[in-house]
Amino acid sequence: MAQCAYCKKETSLYEGGVPVCLECAEGRDAKREPNEIVRAILIQDVVEATTRAHAASEAFSAVLADVPSGLPHPDGRQRIYDISRELSAAREQRMRAHKRLNEFLKSGTIPEDLKQGGGSAA
Repeated sequence: MAQCAYCKKETSLYEGGVPVCLECAEGRDAKREPNEIVRAILIQDVVEATTRAHAASEAFSAVLADVPSGLPHPDGRQRIYDISRELSAAREQRMRAHKRLNEFLKSGTIPEDLKQGGGSAA
């Protein structure tokens, strides 16, 4: 019999080629599950933010392709300004979502809103 890689108890159980006793395997599973949930939430936030940014980019391109639109000068300018602000906000949200995911993957930092058991906030 081999010794558990974590607590050194004798075991015949292996996880990924590493000997591990049942208690340590269950403990690792309990620790792993919340992190996998956090990771899934953060990945979903990135996907949603990327989708919003892509849609805003397409809308921005459509408005620019419509110039001159025939709208009076101030209205046309405001339309471009509004869609530009929307695109900027969508890109900022996407960068924030990527930063949250990267911080979690790099250092295990769980965003505060997810520590509270809350949902997506990207």
